[in-house]
Amino acid sequence: MAMNLENFDTAAFLRDHWQRRPLLIRNPWASWCNPLSPDELAGLACEEGVESRLISGASQALEAEHGPFSDARFGKLDKAAWTLLVQAVDHYVPEVAALIEPFRFVPNWRIDDVMVSVASHGGGVGAHFDHYDVFLVQGLGQRRWQIGQLCDEHTALLPHDDLSL
Repeated sequence: MAMNLENFDTAAFLRDHWQRRPLLIRNPWASWCNPLSPDELAGLACEEGVESRLISGASQALEAEHGPFSDARFGKLDKAAWTLLVQAVDHYVPEVAALIEPFRFVPNWRIDDVMVSVASHGGGVGAHFDHYDVFLVQGLGQRRWQIGQLCDEHTALLPHDDLSL
């Protein structure tokens, strides 16, 4: 499947948005097929050498566990609020790697990997900031994304070993 962004003005994006302000693009592809099921992502998180994290708990008391995980760990999640994050999924799933192609107008040295996440209802990683550029692609399900204030190295953080909250 060709992942060409439809009606996307690369020059205008780089001029007006890149590292300046967010841009929401609704339905950027003519046809979308989620390249990975939640069960397949969980299976990947069970593999040795695959970097993954499981974030659970309420927004003020988040806990982070690092993979690899056992199959049994996912069976114990029940109805708790949780999010599974798996790094570098593009290295393991060619269909996920194809998600990078429409963004090749960004210099290659700015592109790290494709992280994929899945969450239960109410799951998330809390209000946080990243030290890198992020393209978010919403696949299955629904999520309410919010953008907060700008942060830098002087922004006060909540104490947490694994998350910049």
